[in-house]
Amino acid sequence: MPDSRRRLCIINADDFGLHPAVNEAVESAHRSGVLTATSLMVGAPAAQDAAQRARALPSLRVGLHLTLCDGQSVLSRRQIPDLVDGDGRFHDNMVGAGWRFFASRRVRGQLAAEIRAQFAAFARFGLALDHLDAHKHFHLHPTVLALALRIGRDFGLHAVRVPAEPATAMTRLLMPWFALMRYRLRRAGMDCNDQIFGVTHSGAMDEARLLQILASLPCGVTEIYLHPGTSSGAAIAPSMTGYRHRDELQALLSPAVRAALSDPTIRCGGYADIAQFRRGSRDSRNS
Repeated sequence: MPDSRRRLCIINADDFGLHPAVNEAVESAHRSGVLTATSLMVGAPAAQDAAQRARALPSLRVGLHLTLCDGQSVLSRRQIPDLVDGDGRFHDNMVGAGWRFFASRRVRGQLAAEIRAQFAAFARFGLALDHLDAHKHFHLHPTVLALALRIGRDFGLHAVRVPAEPATAMTRLLMPWFALMRYRLRRAGMDCNDQIFGVTHSGAMDEARLLQILASLPCGVTEIYLHPGTSSGAAIAPSMTGYRHRDELQALLSPAVRAALSDPTIRCGGYADIAQFRRGSRDSRNS
């Protein structure tokens, strides 16, 4: 009898390339732990080191962590003067930036150029593109998403994260945005996850929390994302003062977590595995 509880679990690490301590943790969590995927910040200081490590880990799924706030641009300030400050860092006022993305054709032109530059930088690293997500989930912005989908097609984009965490106040508040996002992804022929965990407790996804999520993992495609590191907090980035990177790394290395994922109804992988997983689920229901 077919098992209707089949689940695909994507264990993902964000901010790959942000710092050597993050890169070390991603490699360790994949080689010795349960990490299956990661999202690369191509303009970050340790991006080259991250890409080199990823090329030596062919089973690690790597996506583009599109960065349009709280980070460094790929293009120069001369090319995108309305998006970055004098040091080439994106303006951190996401509300203000979001309004300018809507209102200004000139800003949208610069935004498109930077998004294309980040896809191109990822391609130059010689990595297979598993998925797209964005730093602080800025791809929820309809303009960012539309540009990323249009430009991403040129680089083989086939899957996008939907940051909808079950039963949270943010999910209820943003339900219309998530619905619009899923509609656009379906029309673009993109795969996506059914739910995600890691939004509410970002920076605090320790072993206990991970085990709690896995104990009641929903059916379908679930992404669980973390921020592992061999150092923690402000040592990684000034904006991450309260993040417990080392605790999150230990969660990914935990024998108890590995045992929880050994459930035969759970398959682990990346976004590139979604299409096959969904075909298998349909075949199982029809048999």
